[in-house]
Amino acid sequence: MAKQTVAEQFVNILVRAGVRRLYGVVGDSLNPVVDAIRRNSAIDWIQVRHEEVAAFAAGAEAQLTGSLAACAGSCGPGNLHLINGLYDAHRSMAPVLALASHIPSSEIGTSFFQETHPDRLFAECSHYSELISSTRQMPRVLQTAIQHAIGQSGVAVVSLPGDIAAEQAPERTIEHALVTARPSVRPGDAETDKLARMINEAGRVTLFCGSGTAGAHAEVMEFAERVKAPVGHALRGKEWIQYDNPFDVGMSGLLGYGAAYEATHECDLLIMLGTDFPYEAFLPDDVKIVQVDVRPEHLGRRSKLDLAVWGDVRETLRGLMPKVQPKTDRKFLDRMLKKHADALEGVVKAYTRKVEKHLPIHPEYVASVLDEEAADDAVFTVDTGMCNVWAARYLTPNGRRRVIGSFSHGSMANALPQAIGAQFLDRGRQVVSMSGDGGFSMLMGDFLTLVQYDLPVKVVLFNNSSLGMVELEMLVSGLPSYGTSYRNPDFAAIARAAGAHGIRVEKPKQLRSALREAFKHKGPALVDIVTDPNALSIPPKISAEMVSGFALSAGKMVLDGGVGRMLQMARSNLRNVPRI
Repeated sequence: MAKQTVAEQFVNILVRAGVRRLYGVVGDSLNPVVDAIRRNSAIDWIQVRHEEVAAFAAGAEAQLTGSLAACAGSCGPGNLHLINGLYDAHRSMAPVLALASHIPSSEIGTSFFQETHPDRLFAECSHYSELISSTRQMPRVLQTAIQHAIGQSGVAVVSLPGDIAAEQAPERTIEHALVTARPSVRPGDAETDKLARMINEAGRVTLFCGSGTAGAHAEVMEFAERVKAPVGHALRGKEWIQYDNPFDVGMSGLLGYGAAYEATHECDLLIMLGTDFPYEAFLPDDVKIVQVDVRPEHLGRRSKLDLAVWGDVRETLRGLMPKVQPKTDRKFLDRMLKKHADALEGVVKAYTRKVEKHLPIHPEYVASVLDEEAADDAVFTVDTGMCNVWAARYLTPNGRRRVIGSFSHGSMANALPQAIGAQFLDRGRQVVSMSGDGGFSMLMGDFLTLVQYDLPVKVVLFNNSSLGMVELEMLVSGLPSYGTSYRNPDFAAIARAAGAHGIRVEKPKQLRSALREAFKHKGPALVDIVTDPNALSIPPKISAEMVSGFALSAGKMVLDGGVGRMLQMARSNLRNVPRI
């Protein structure tokens, strides 16, 4: 067997674990690893303009595949730039391996040029963060990091000094078979039996679903039919549970709409399926609550539980179904379905009157047209802030589309970097970055990455020349807005100057043709849409208990109008409600 360096060994193990790209920015301490990638046809080095983008891109790729993705940063400032994107990946439960290259090993602890301690810095945003200080630690440390990232669905960080990466790997090393997929987790019989008894005794059951229902749509629908339960969802559960759902009552939380809030508060038993829903003010405190989650640390940390069930949603429902007596009374379900449809009927009018003539353009109208024109299997990446609102209200899931955002970490500037990772994964799939002007301009440099690699990402830019959500936070707190306005350039002109396709839209009648033109273009494109910063209003439910920091601010911001094609679905579901 030919001798290899530690860097070559490192790269070979990544390839064995299924990694096909390493996102990063080159630097001296990374040179041995980057050169090993250059000589390995099974993996590519993806050169971005900012390491934060590298971490976001890897996180998006991991979320879309469920498999390991990887990023890297050079010593000191280089790997420090990774940290925000890694926080997002970790909180999104995305399996990501980060390489934090380090200063020369002999200089660690001497306040050397660019010295930091990455093994300490990344501890809070990872399941595993360790320093390789000797060639004899390879490959065990890297293999252990990979097992942590995949097994616990999150980030693992390996810090590797450049001089050690360049050394020869020990001849006798232990390379074991790598775990590359998570197992299914089935709850114990005692928990399943107790849950079945609680369901059988309850007159009114509501299901509240999160991202943990991925892959369990059929089981959730069958179970909802069996117990005649309305089905609400959190934002991260929308793409997995809203489509083909005759029990849908909308979304609860800061961006909530429909009757989800009522359904969770007026039931006898609330079953939370695969959700770590963070806003306890929106959860009831006077009904029985059961939580089912594959991550035991999630159980009970948001609300007081009457039963905690450790297991993944699909396996739990499969084991539970035969033990639950079918319910025949649909009164509660039908009442919630009607409330849901009425709620959507009542608010939709505000943004259906003369929207094609309104100037500046209603952002709701932009999102609605985008939803109609985008591909049925499009991947949407969504900036934090107002774009979250438009995505929650207007993007229609169908089981094939994906929606990725910084929904747990809440970082600005996530959409463009995540679109890069999504597009590298599949160049033939439509990827749409729903970007706000604030988020886009924060990491705008990596628009050049789209051009460099000819990635056909379509950036749909909601340009309202302000930090809309921050401005609302100030206004809701009784403060005058300050420091929230931008003097923006013509972003379409910048896109064209960079070598991409750029279109500026200032009138509603230009919108649909502009989106079609961008989608038809084979390379990267940006549609700069001047939107109304004042198209905002009040949520369906807000109480004094919710008046706290971000909960109040974002809650007050939620639209009272416009819900896209959800109204049509709600009307369809009402056909199943008996006429009284």
